[in-house]
Amino acid sequence: MSNQVSQLNPSALWSKFAQLNSVPRPSKKEERVRAWVIGLGHDMGLETQTDEVGNVLIRKPATSGMENRVGVVLQSHLDMVCQKNNDTVFDFDTQGIRMYIDGDWVRAEGTTLGADNGIGVAAILGVLASDDIPHPPLEALFTIDEETGMTGALGLKGGFLEGEILLNLDTEDDDELSIGCAGGVDVTSSGSYGTEKIEEGIFHGKLTIKGGSGGHSGMDITKGIANVNKVMNRVLLVTLESVDFRISTIQGGGLRNAIPRESACNFVIDPKDFEFFKESIVNEMTRVQAEHRTTDPDLTWELTESAEHVTEVMSEEEQELLLLAIQACPVGIHRMSPEIEGLVQTSNNLAQVEVGNGLVSLRCLCRSSVDSEKDDHARSIASSFALAGLETAYGGSYPGWTPNPNSDVVSLFKDLYEEQFGESPRVLACHAGLECGILGTNYPDMDMVSFGPNIRGAHSPDECVQISSVQKFWGFFLEGLSRIPVKS
Repeated sequence: MSNQVSQLNPSALWSKFAQLNSVPRPSKKEERVRAWVIGLGHDMGLETQTDEVGNVLIRKPATSGMENRVGVVLQSHLDMVCQKNNDTVFDFDTQGIRMYIDGDWVRAEGTTLGADNGIGVAAILGVLASDDIPHPPLEALFTIDEETGMTGALGLKGGFLEGEILLNLDTEDDDELSIGCAGGVDVTSSGSYGTEKIEEGIFHGKLTIKGGSGGHSGMDITKGIANVNKVMNRVLLVTLESVDFRISTIQGGGLRNAIPRESACNFVIDPKDFEFFKESIVNEMTRVQAEHRTTDPDLTWELTESAEHVTEVMSEEEQELLLLAIQACPVGIHRMSPEIEGLVQTSNNLAQVEVGNGLVSLRCLCRSSVDSEKDDHARSIASSFALAGLETAYGGSYPGWTPNPNSDVVSLFKDLYEEQFGESPRVLACHAGLECGILGTNYPDMDMVSFGPNIRGAHSPDECVQISSVQKFWGFFLEGLSRIPVKS
């Protein structure tokens, strides 16, 4: 099916997307895709270089008659979020994405598609490879590790780029021009706990909750999607009020920037209490499913005998403290922007819960377009986990991108959108972590805007990109390049 994808219109973009998706490119493992892009640059006879952190820069001179236009940086990131359904057998480190066409959408077989930000990368490569697309002097900047720390953008130094305008191709609605974004910080709380030995004749059980809708922890935070780590904790805490049991392991969620979809807890219980345990689970999950029947219609649970027969479990006191601490952890929207209608200002995603072998690790991603509020909310998260004796470390902090609605390049693309489509685009800031804010730290005078085609379900195995929207985006993008102004 990937061959069919490569033949879609515009072929200049889709063929590059199909080639890109044949190259494994998990975050922090971009060696192969970097080598592939560098090879393309050299094959096209274009100036190609890398910086000390691994970002790739390819320069292409202006087409005839456009040499006097303002230089433009085209920017997208090479890495992708790697998420799959539990029943999908797939190795992101070695396999290319298996794509198929579903009506007006391109999807992947049980995994993320990599349209975020692979469509942007493919569009840039399509322009670089062309000999008939008018454009000003171009610098194609392909950053690394955007999805798990933005270390590529953070490591890019001043003086590496020469362009005065930056077009970021990482927005996921084709009627939107992004002019601002949230910053973020990784919050990791960890520690150890005491254990108790298990008596003979105990029942070893496993509770699995799955089928959450998942999604992007920034862009989809307004949808009220169930955070399955919080659902698991809620069910366990409610059940503990009436039935005694002990946790041996919890494994929930995955990547920080994805709303968790699945969680599994191994536990032990006196066999005579198992029916009371099951009754409590049934009652609470029925409530949860009713609350999320619109946002998470496929949310299910399963209670089975565990294949793990452990000899030690979490102590009674520390188990209760941990469940209470996770319950207290703020998740979802913390505050809406008082200045920009409809914009989430601050939020948190409890992305991963790992408990087992005497160790606890809890990973969050806290986002905000206001740095001081981001730091304060991160302290709130750390405070909740401190109740369970956990220590918290902060990492991967990056700044937001302050909106500039009076930007010249925003005006150019806004006017172009109105001309092409007969309506005004939505000009707004988003709650995702675009790289523009970071890049602007070392390039404060660079004029920036972000746009892209319709992508749905990013950061989840439901990710898909709309074929007709890619066509709309491509035409808009190319016409925009042709209208870049003359240098003043």
